[in-house]
Amino acid sequence: MGDARVGLVIEDDQDIRELVRTVLTQAGFEVTVAASGYEGVAAARRLNPDVITLDLGLPDIDGFEVARQIREFSDAYIVMLTARAEELDTLIGLESGADDYLTKPFRPRELRARVAAMMRRPRAATPVPAGAAPAGEAAAVGHSTSGAANAGAPTAGTAAATAGVTVTAPSAENGDRYYSHNGLELSYASRTVTVDGEEMHLTRTEFELLHAILEAGRTVRTKADLVRRLREEDYDVGSYISEADERSVEVHMGNLRKKLGDSVQRPRWLQTVRGVGYRLAPGGPPVEH
Repeated sequence: MGDARVGLVIEDDQDIRELVRTVLTQAGFEVTVAASGYEGVAAARRLNPDVITLDLGLPDIDGFEVARQIREFSDAYIVMLTARAEELDTLIGLESGADDYLTKPFRPRELRARVAAMMRRPRAATPVPAGAAPAGEAAAVGHSTSGAANAGAPTAGTAAATAGVTVTAPSAENGDRYYSHNGLELSYASRTVTVDGEEMHLTRTEFELLHAILEAGRTVRTKADLVRRLREEDYDVGSYISEADERSVEVHMGNLRKKLGDSVQRPRWLQTVRGVGYRLAPGGPPVEH
């Protein structure tokens, strides 16, 4: 496959399968298709794709189980395509490891736009060797190196410093931004997160959300802000954000909390601001919310 981006379409409906293949091919992917769940899991293991579109109603195992199995070995972006409009199905899909979803019938342009937004986020990199210290000098630096949306967000140096976050300035060698807060450490360049020295295995969506919260510090990031962040929108361009979009952020944040072992009642890192969004918990001992 060379350096080309790889797409995998797991879909049993031939017409939809060929439509999605065309969309991804036009977007620059080398595309493989699979007509069943088991075939799709095997293809994902073999190809290490960058993005996967996944139908829920497959003939052998459903898309939820396919997503769970793929998540055991792959960090590919997963977009679920479903004819089921019920919110419960959407939430189960996101909890199974999907990054996004589209309800059938969908517009090809929307699928292409969502895939393009996801692909602008970096893939996971080689972890930093154990014991290696991040380059740079501790400082409060007032700009982000992520290149992602910061709609309404404060500069990293101002907000993160007031929340007790240690922010390491980017070095000339690797341009990394390194965050440390309440035993959690995040390196953007290496895409690694550790909690009390133990490495966490986050999806790329979970990583981006955690990075956004660390950047903003004690300033609240609204759910709409976080939706735009995931879409790579540098500011509010007036794009439509539905209740389902905001609910998907809630699900991803819930998954992130579970992986970190954080508590809603006594948060160590992720503090919910009811009816608004999220912010970083204060430094020092957890506080009751």
